Amino acid sequence: MFTATIPGTGDVSLTHLVLDYNGTLAKDGALLPGVAERLAALAVSLTVHVITADTFGTVRAALAGLPVTVTVLPPGPEDAAKLAFVQSLGLSATACVGNGRNDRLMLRACAVGLAILGPEGACLDAVLAADAVFADIRDALDVFAHPARLVATLRT
Repeated sequence: MFTATIPGTGDVSLTHLVLDYNGTLAKDGALLPGVAERLAALAVSLTVHVITADTFGTVRAALAGLPVTVTVLPPGPEDAAKLAFVQSLGLSATACVGNGRNDRLMLRACAVGLAILGPEGACLDAVLAADAVFADIRDALDVFAHPARLVATLRT
C-alpha cells in the first residue's frame, strides 16, 4: 500500500497502480531502460496493472517475468475500457499513469493521475486530466517509492 497525506487534499491510500504501456512505459513497443526494476520494486507494495491496446504487439513479451498483470484491450473505445477497468479496482485506491488520449478518462477519475511527456509525446487531453506531469516515466514511478515527492508536487 502507498500512503501519503497531501496538504489541502487529504490522505491518499493506494493499493493499485494502473499503467499504460506504449508511450508511457515503452517507446516504439520496447520497454524503456530502468522501468522493469522499478515495476518489480513497486509490486511489493502495490498491485501493478498494465492496460494497453498493444499497438506493437510486444507488451506480453516485454513484461514477461515481472510481477504485473497485463490487460490487452480489444478494438473499440479504449478510453471507456480503461476507465471501466480502473472503476472495477476502486477509484479512490488507484493511481494511473499514461500519455495518450485513451488515458484521459482514467487519469481524471482515479485518486492520483500522472501524465508522462515522454519520447512519444503526450496528448494534451491526458495532460490536462492528470494531477501532475512528468518528463520521464522513471521519475513518475519513483514518486511511489518516495511519497514526499508527490506531496511536494500536489500540496495546495
